[in-house]
Formats: sequence, structure tokens, C-alpha cells
Amino acid sequence: MPRTTGLLSFLCLPFVAFCQDAPKPQLTARELFYTASTQQKAPTAARPAETAHKAPPTRPVQSAQPTRPVQLDTPPHRNDMLAGGAKLLTVSAGMPTSAPPPATGTPLGLKYSLLKLTNGQWEEVPTDSVFHTGDRIQFRVETNGPGYLYIISQGSSGTWKPMFPSPDVDGGSNHIEGFHTYTMPPKTRFYFDEQAGTEKLFLVFSREKEADLEQMIFSLQDGKAKPVSAPAPEREMPPVLRASIDDSSVGRLRNTYARDLIIEAVDPATPGGEKKESAVYIVNPTGSPDSRVMADLLLVHK
Repeated sequence: MPRTTGLLSFLCLPFVAFCQDAPKPQLTARELFYTASTQQKAPTAARPAETAHKAPPTRPVQSAQPTRPVQLDTPPHRNDMLAGGAKLLTVSAGMPTSAPPPATGTPLGLKYSLLKLTNGQWEEVPTDSVFHTGDRIQFRVETNGPGYLYIISQGSSGTWKPMFPSPDVDGGSNHIEGFHTYTMPPKTRFYFDEQAGTEKLFLVFSREKEADLEQMIFSLQDGKAKPVSAPAPEREMPPVLRASIDDSSVGRLRNTYARDLIIEAVDPATPGGEKKESAVYIVNPTGSPDSRVMADLLLVHK
């Protein structure tokens, strides 16, 4: 009997080694985004200023299927360059389009979609749409876990200003829940007048608070809101006022937060999804507790 056990152990060794060496399946950004739904329960109640969105049905994790290439590189009429030559983050040739699931932890992901008011109804439109005078636009943001969302925008004037957190929403709190849909701008919309241009939005989502972004954003809000994490001041201090956030600061943050990201743009014809949608998924697949995700969203007005 001992000889039989030893023989079985000897025969099993190659199989165990094979299993350990077998490569993990490569998943697209959208597939990685939804793997988090198998490890956490999405909240059921939404805060007043947002629309609740039920967590999508759990789907089995499968190897990524080949999808037709989606070009997100901006057309010639788009100004996708920042001061100093920094380029906005877009899907481009040579950029990884898939990654294996992390050995520990869960991927951190964000997706966004654009909405246009048409005949009194908000309708989802392609994320590379070009808008015209009179158009009214909003966008939706959804993440695959709880964390902290920061959004700043740069209009035709060239200055960056905070959009979220907002002093008028939840007292300036920017903590959001996973698998909820948040409509931006809070309590308002973009309206395109006669002046053509490109509205640039810089979004950062992280599991932990981002000190650099909080300092910049809350310094622009004239003391109307303060970070939830800020300790009570020992004495009253005058508010710190700055006219705007400069391009160099945004470029530095972009270079920091863009590491390890994979991006996937989907439309109703993209295979592999249960829901037909036009959206962009950005995922940090590392599973690290200090993961961050950033996105550049352009609203082009001609």
C-alpha cells in the first residue's frame, strides 16, 4: 500500500506543476470591471443626488474574446494636447488591451458614458460624439467598488476648475459606492453655446483619499466644503483661494495615475457584453489596495 501511494504522488507531481505554470486568462477591461461584483455586494440605496444602478448579474470569468479594434484616438479637430506636450490618455496602438485577474485583491475600475437631451429624454450617445450649439449634455460615472471620486474640468478659457466633489452635494463628500450610477455635473448639465471648443474633464477614482487632489480642489471652493478627512482646525484660518489648477499640476497627476491602466471602448456592436451600451471602461488590474484609476473625457463642440 505505501508503494501505491508513493507512485500516485509521483504521477501527480507533473500535473500540479502544469497547473501552477498554466497562464491565467487574459480579460478585457470590461470583463475585469465586473469580476469585482463576485466579491462584494452592491449597495441597494442611493444618496439623494444620484441615481441607483443595480449591480449587473454575475457572469463567469472567461478568457477574453477577440474584439474588433475600437479607435479612441482623437480626430484632427480635437485638441488633445496639454501644455508642455502632455497627451491625454486614449486607446492607442501598442497599449495593452487585456490583463490577467490579480492574484490577490480585485481590479479597480471606472466606466463612463455620455448622455444627450433629445426630445425631452436623456439618451446615451457614442463616447466620441461631436456636439453642436444648443446641445445639452451630461455624463454618467460608475465604479466597481467604493472609493473616492475627483473630477476637474477645463473649458475653452483653459483653466481647470473643480466639478466633483461639489459643495452642493452631500456637504462636499466625494465618497461613492460601487455599482451605482452617478450623473455629472451634479444638479446641472453642460449647455453648448455659439462658442466652439473642447471641454476636457479629468477624473480620478481611488480606494483611498488623494491628498494632492483634495488640496487643489478644496482650495478652489472658497471654504464652502472641506474634505471629510480634514481635522478640525485649531483656529479659524482664512480660505486659500486660487483662480485655477494649472496644466502642469494636472499633467503631473496624469503621469502618476496612468500607470498599469487598460482601457476598452465599447459600443452596441461590441461582442462579449450582456448589455448593449456605448461606454469606456478604465481598469487598474493590479488588485493593490492603493490602486487608482484616471480618465480623460472630452466633450467636443463644433
